[in-house]
Amino acid sequence: MIKKILIPSFVFFGMSLVALYTARAEDKVEMEKKVESGSYEPVVVLELFTSQGCSSCPPADVLLEKAKKQYPEEIFALSYHVDYWNYIGWEDPYSKSVYTKKQTYYNRKFKYRSNYTPELVVNGKEHFVGSNGAKLIAKISEYGDKKTDNKVAFKNIIATDSRVSFDFDVEGSLKDKQLRTVLVLDERTTVVKRGENRNRTLRNSNIVVTEKYVPLKSPSGKSSIEIPNIVSKKDRLTLMILVEGDNLDITAAAKASVKL
Repeated sequence: MIKKILIPSFVFFGMSLVALYTARAEDKVEMEKKVESGSYEPVVVLELFTSQGCSSCPPADVLLEKAKKQYPEEIFALSYHVDYWNYIGWEDPYSKSVYTKKQTYYNRKFKYRSNYTPELVVNGKEHFVGSNGAKLIAKISEYGDKKTDNKVAFKNIIATDSRVSFDFDVEGSLKDKQLRTVLVLDERTTVVKRGENRNRTLRNSNIVVTEKYVPLKSPSGKSSIEIPNIVSKKDRLTLMILVEGDNLDITAAAKASVKL
């Protein structure tokens, strides 16, 4: 009778040890994954491809602005106005063909068949429909917990009538990385007279008015970006710098207000 009790007990104990070691091994693998994924604080870069000529875009524009206001430090909000809706009767004043090309590069990476609006790209790694609030909340939470491979900061920001200059410092590996400098217009209101949004007054925010790429040859350096004519002295501007890989993944971000 005693043997019948002891044998199952030892079997149970052995099974418990196996489970314990398995759990520890899984924990170790998970820790290694975390180390591999990066050592620096998370960033959430949201790039919205939008257009004033698209009737589905205003809700996505509003959603992005709400997310930025809710997480002002963590979220880097960028609205790229594409030009392929201009043909239907309204030329978006913030649209540029280069932003359409940027969207195309992303969708080639994602193996997605074509461009669409509103499209939201998170940290250069995935995309979804920009008006999907539930998906946006989930992705902010997900990427808000992921360490990054780099850290970037800038200082000595000097703005003149035509240019913003600054010094930057990057931590982490620079291999296959570049610096993307972006000037963002805080907000503009437009009365749309034609197209899908005709007779509507649209308030656009986080408008990318220009950007510039800088090769990262050293962890520290100086750079500048030209202020386009569309910007006036009464506008509120934000300067952003992003560390971007050759694969379009964004691995660091920093931002600061610019006084003109």
